[in-house]
Amino acid sequence: MALIELKSVSKHYLLGQVTVPALSAIDLAVEAGEFLAITGPSGSGKTTLLNLVGCLDLPTAGEVLVGGRSTAECSERELDQLRSRTLGMIFQAFNLVPVLTVRENVALPLQLRKLSRRECEQRVGHALESVGIAKFDGQLPDKLSGGQRQRVGIARALVTRPRIILADEPTANLDSANALGIIELMRQLNREQGVTFVFSTHDDRLLKSVDRVVTVRDGRLLQREPGAQPMLERVA
Repeated sequence: MALIELKSVSKHYLLGQVTVPALSAIDLAVEAGEFLAITGPSGSGKTTLLNLVGCLDLPTAGEVLVGGRSTAECSERELDQLRSRTLGMIFQAFNLVPVLTVRENVALPLQLRKLSRRECEQRVGHALESVGIAKFDGQLPDKLSGGQRQRVGIARALVTRPRIILADEPTANLDSANALGIIELMRQLNREQGVTFVFSTHDDRLLKSVDRVVTVRDGRLLQREPGAQPMLERVA
């Protein structure tokens, strides 16, 4: 069974009296341990797709399964558990709390977990070490470079020990040197810890590093021909 499955998924939004289709009839399966990129033009539906997998939204039609569970059949509490235990999120704009230190930002996702203080400290320390940012644990975000702040964001995503990390344009705000460092770090975490990564991205540097590329255009996966399987571009 795939770790993530989308079955005939559509998502529509109501803007005033107009219904706007964001995704239409999406079928996609992601296996455990994949390093997958979703690409396509701006407004194509990439972020909507990530939000559905990340349990931040529910489909209008079809079914999204994460770890074998249909998100539409989960209670709000069960969705919270999926978000806090199975999924980690990396954001384009970092989304760090400016008045909290690096260590405090990374510890935030653990606040709702019933863990001992020792367990929390161990997890935060391990996450900081994993991304090479431990020596900055007492710094505030505005004292860090863009690449360092994105490493904090990755550590925050890792601290709950998720099976899946979703990343929305994770290298968009980084220069080439920092972007390449972040790509290699995520690839290393994928290989060594078996974390499944799913990205939305326009970044050719990232697209060259993934296992598989899925292209979304106008809310649909590209098709080889009507009724065929989605066009999945394998990256060498």
